[in-house]
Amino acid sequence: MRIREILHAKSSDVVTLRPSSTIRELIELLAEHNIGAVIVADDENPVLGIVSERDVVRRLTSGEDILATAVEEIMTREVKTAAPNDSVDDLMLIMTEHRIRHVPVVTGDGLRGIVSIGDVVKSRIGELEFERDQLESYVQS
Repeated sequence: MRIREILHAKSSDVVTLRPSSTIRELIELLAEHNIGAVIVADDENPVLGIVSERDVVRRLTSGEDILATAVEEIMTREVKTAAPNDSVDDLMLIMTEHRIRHVPVVTGDGLRGIVSIGDVVKSRIGELEFERDQLESYVQS
């Protein structure tokens, strides 16, 4: 299976915010869209970074009031990305090796979507159910 198939099955909307946005704005976006990460972008670069709930939690341990802090201060700058034609198996390997849960999907034209570990699990379950159905059909005939 290819990443493009996962993207096709889900909404193509990707939530982004600017690096100067505050952590308060980030938290509001995460809650509003019921998501775990947001792509940080500007007019010139569709993927400057990524910021997740984990990044917020890690910063909370500093003991300071972080809600007015700019997202660029806590975002991950070295973002692992994938292309629509990459395999889901390769994506799972990237997620496992780097302990990440969200991977932006990019092409030469820019940001095409984002795939979460939940999307990957859902697609894998679909594949396994299809294989099970095929095996049951084979055994019954």
